[in-house]
Amino acid sequence: MVDQQLKSNGHCVFRIIYHIVFVTKYRRKALYHAILTRLREHFARICQNANCELVEFNGEADHVHLLVDANPNIEPSRLVNTLKTISSREIRREFAAEIRKHYRKPVLWHRAYCLISAGGAPLEVLKKYIQNQKGA
Repeated sequence: MVDQQLKSNGHCVFRIIYHIVFVTKYRRKALYHAILTRLREHFARICQNANCELVEFNGEADHVHLLVDANPNIEPSRLVNTLKTISSREIRREFAAEIRKHYRKPVLWHRAYCLISAGGAPLEVLKKYIQNQKGA
């Protein structure tokens, strides 16, 4: 369960939750249990180093899902790039023989990704709240 509490950072109060999906290059079924376990560990460490938190992680042979409680000081695209770059490098190093069965070149992730904001109230509730504010 994602903590519903707001966080603060200097002069900023926030709660930013991202649902991120990465797919393997060519949707090859290159991920198995041991790799997924290590990916969870790498993603958690990378998030911690970015002052974020990996709230949930799971995946299948050709894609992974991450739920990240993010910090506003890191741009979403930079967070995604860091997660993909470091995890790919580490997994290719740790599981070189297994990854080479699927890829000749040093790749793991497709360059595209899915990033969805997942926290807060539904859009309709926010729209009504804004619409009901008294104008100047």
